[in-house]
Amino acid sequence: MKKLYGIFALISLLFSCQSKQKADLIVYNGIVYTVNEKFEVAEALAVKDGKILAVGTTKDILNQYEAPDKSDVQGQAIYPGFIDAHSHFYRYGLGLQTVDLTGTKSWDEIIQKVAEFSKNNPSEWIIGRGWDQNDWAVKEFPSKERLDSLLPNKPVILTRIDGHAAIVNQTALQKANIKSGQTLTGGTVEVRNGKLTGILIDNAVDLVGRIIPASDKSDIEKALLDAQQNCFAVGLTTVDDCGLMANEAEAIDALQKSGKLKMRVYVMLSDDSTNYARYLPKGPYKTDKLNIRSFKIYGDGALGSRGACLLQPYADRHDWSGFLLSKPEHFRKIAQLLANTDFQMCTHAIGDSANREILKIYGEVLKGKNDKRWRIEHAQVVNEKDFAMFANYNVVPSVQPTHATSDMYWAEQRLGSSRVKYAYAYKDLLKQNNWLPLGTDFPVEDISPFKTFLASAFRVDAKRYPQGGFQKENALTREETLKGMTIWAAKSNFEEKEKGSLEPGKFADFIILNQDLMKVEPQKVLDTKVIATFIGGEQVYKK
Repeated sequence: MKKLYGIFALISLLFSCQSKQKADLIVYNGIVYTVNEKFEVAEALAVKDGKILAVGTTKDILNQYEAPDKSDVQGQAIYPGFIDAHSHFYRYGLGLQTVDLTGTKSWDEIIQKVAEFSKNNPSEWIIGRGWDQNDWAVKEFPSKERLDSLLPNKPVILTRIDGHAAIVNQTALQKANIKSGQTLTGGTVEVRNGKLTGILIDNAVDLVGRIIPASDKSDIEKALLDAQQNCFAVGLTTVDDCGLMANEAEAIDALQKSGKLKMRVYVMLSDDSTNYARYLPKGPYKTDKLNIRSFKIYGDGALGSRGACLLQPYADRHDWSGFLLSKPEHFRKIAQLLANTDFQMCTHAIGDSANREILKIYGEVLKGKNDKRWRIEHAQVVNEKDFAMFANYNVVPSVQPTHATSDMYWAEQRLGSSRVKYAYAYKDLLKQNNWLPLGTDFPVEDISPFKTFLASAFRVDAKRYPQGGFQKENALTREETLKGMTIWAAKSNFEEKEKGSLEPGKFADFIILNQDLMKVEPQKVLDTKVIATFIGGEQVYKK
């Protein structure tokens, strides 16, 4: 009789195993934020062929599915992979091989860093990025004399943190044939007492940038792979790379197809005739890893370098209102060109005048409600009367919360107390279309999505300043913030059906964290660490 019971038990076990559906990976005993339409929380998920097979309770998933790879995460939080809706992925990677000036507190410190770098890098050019004069005791642009003395025979370009200004030495000025009194649309070559200071603003930076030798194949590969590793470590599984040339986008494609680059990339091509000629005739290009379907246009400059175009003069410079980087006719021409295609128009606009101008042009071309999902990148300072245009024309404001907490120390000085109230107004922007993609703009800001979460939900910076939050009325909720970093970011790229939430049929892009962002105390948000990052069910990072 005992033997008979044993046989029945064995048959039952074999039948149970055979009846289970095959998966490649099961992750269970977690807190799974699906970020689906109901924002449901599950415990486990099953993955097959790189996609989510099922999401549910641990009991149901283990009873219904079998996989050779199982992971008990013991109560850890699981989220969809973060999507950075506005970054400079490739340029960030290139920057890792140059002088890092982020966080420098003085011109003296910058000179010291350049001197140290030049000793160990016998390159043709010295390139650096990351300085911000607003962080210095003397909040003024420097001049080039010390760079001239330090490196009299080697060209130097040091770009401001926002990329909209740079200081160069005399050798670089000579190579670019820049002379005192030179003028150009949408840019400034600074002169003091009849002499060049080395400060170039907005389009003037390109006068030097265009003569810097192009990166070779090995440099490009190293930049992309270095950037990828840092992104995986902070939980990013998709990045929107804003402002690439066709050859750079195609280098990404080749490296993805080789299997080396696993990061998913949404590309905004630069506003350049080469790119239009290359892509407009054939339309968007799409693979599982790469999506090329938009163009990045620059409306104006940055607030920190006073290049943002304002309706009224700067509060700290009454004779200056900034400028557009091109004439309105150019923006209108591009909008008309793209209107009959499937490409998005994504326009950088910081100042209230730039936002108004671009919104008006979008409105003229889009003619009301639509699903073109044309974007305004940053939407940083918006006039009170202009918010409704985002809703009227379904224009997507793509914002970066850490801009608010970086700029809050000096934004009111630039804008005045009345105008600053309509700057970094993320809640007001969210109300227009009821969804809002979030990003970082790295390397302009730190790459960390956790700083994005902190700035968005609590309106404080990494120092937990200010107490109570900066203009807290425009904070997003934790749920809204997570959606902005996942499903809404995917939607801004027309990718919400394949990523951005953990639902059957979507890519198995997810991350495991050491603590739950939806419950952790605000002061502990930045203690969050990524335990593991998965893309298409493949673990690409492990702490």
